[in-house]
This record gives sequence, structure tokens and C-alpha cells, in this order.
Amino acid sequence: MAKTHPLGFRIEQEIKQALTAAAKEDHRSVSSLVELIIAKWLRENGYLAGKPERALRAMLDA
Repeated sequence: MAKTHPLGFRIEQEIKQALTAAAKEDHRSVSSLVELIIAKWLRENGYLAGKPERALRAMLDA
């Protein structure tokens, strides 16, 4: 497994609650969901190239 790097930031309470609910519904952690969202945006906007990893493929292809 690749090493991951911590990233801390502040968000509005409403966004955090929505992320928590969405992550719970998708049976994943908030951290995992945020990583998927960021990776999708970066790929769509040309900042991250290459094929998505298997774990990301379903969301990125949606």
C-alpha cells in the first residue's frame, strides 16, 4: 500500500455534516470520500493525469 500524507483544513459545519452523512451512506470514511472527491475534480480539470485506480474507478466513471 502506498504511503499517504496528512492534510488538515477547516470547513463549515454544514459541509462536514453532509460529508459525514454521505460517507456513512457509502460505507466509507469521511477521509476516503474527500480523497475521491478531490481526485475526481483534479482529473476533470487536468491537474491529475492517468487512469484512476481500481478503488476510485467506480466514482470517477460516474
